Amino acid sequence: MNNSHISALRTKHAELEAKLEREEVRPMPDASLIHSLKKQKLHLKDMLRKQSSLA
Repeated sequence: MNNSHISALRTKHAELEAKLEREEVRPMPDASLIHSLKKQKLHLKDMLRKQSSLA
């Protein structure tokens, strides 16, 4: 993978982290949304880890 793709994955991961933090601190957070965001973050983290091991 090229560096721009890895950079895009990192950016998306950071965006998900920000959404997750906002959701967790708001009144009556949506547990299903939090779960979904965590799964998406984990998937991106796995993709980044695989790309790092290939480099």
